Amino acid sequence: MVAALNETLLDPSRLPAVVADVQELLDAEVSEKKGASGLAVKGGYGAVKKVGPSIVPDAVEGLLPGFVSRLEPFWQDFGAAGGAGFGDFLGARSEEVADALLGLTDEKIERTDKGAIKKVYATMRPSAKKNVIEALPRLGALIEKHAG
Repeated sequence: MVAALNETLLDPSRLPAVVADVQELLDAEVSEKKGASGLAVKGGYGAVKKVGPSIVPDAVEGLLPGFVSRLEPFWQDFGAAGGAGFGDFLGARSEEVADALLGLTDEKIERTDKGAIKKVYATMRPSAKKNVIEALPRLGALIEKHAG
């Protein structure tokens, strides 16, 4: 059995590196978006950063425990099944994984009192699932790096 993700990714000695890597993952995913939808994602992400430079790092740190909890069943299944890599494992279950992760952000955004963030999220949410699915290989590699 593999170690629980909350024991590895959320360990206080590793947390700053995990948060930094997640921010890098987000920046890389956003910068690689192309076309009209890519411009919308880049614009939305840029708008969020302009609202407050600490919003993204604070959001990453605040959402990480919930994301870890939602990824845990996939991590345990991966550990039991073995395989080439966690990114591939997530990719094979992309719809289910994306729904699990976006369910958390949907819940969080519903409870926020920050109107500007709600507005940006509402414009980005329709394409969010596709973007999450595209990020799963990188996310899986990041998790393996810190939890493996």
